[in-house]
Order: sequence, then structure tokens, then C-alpha cells
Amino acid sequence: MAKGQHLTKYQQGIVNRYYEHKDTIGVQRLGELVSELYLCDSPAKADKLWKQAEVALAKVSADKATITKILAARKPELLAELLKKL
Repeated sequence: MAKGQHLTKYQQGIVNRYYEHKDTIGVQRLGELVSELYLCDSPAKADKLWKQAEVALAKVSADKATITKILAARKPELLAELLKKL
């Protein structure tokens, strides 16, 4: 933490709970992205969503080869299958 910044006990609890549930938050975000990709109607929006999925996949504990395969194929079905395993 930067010098001079002190968190109250309440704020420390919030920060600690965030880091305790960080993996759950990442999986939930991936689920939302899968839904949005299935409903996406424009290629430009799909590109944006796949970039967001790439960032979200980097934060989740998944195999690098699997992530590369999913991002290369750009199929929401593969992303959903990975999500089931997580």
C-alpha cells in the first residue's frame, strides 16, 4: 500500500473478502460473457467481447493451451465447456 494510506477495519474486511472470492468473481464474469456471446449480433461487438473473455481467462486458473484453443476458435460453446469444468 502507498505510504500514508490506512484502511479502516471495515475496509480491510471488504478487500479481504474480494481476494477470497476472486476466482468465483472471474468464473461469474466468464458466464456472463458466454451469454453475451451467444446473443451477440454484430461482429464488432463479438470482437470486443472476445477481448474481454481473453482478459477474464487470464485471471482464472485454466490451462494455457486450452485458453489458446478457445480464443483461436472463437466458439462460445468451447468457452461454456471450460466454464463447466471450472
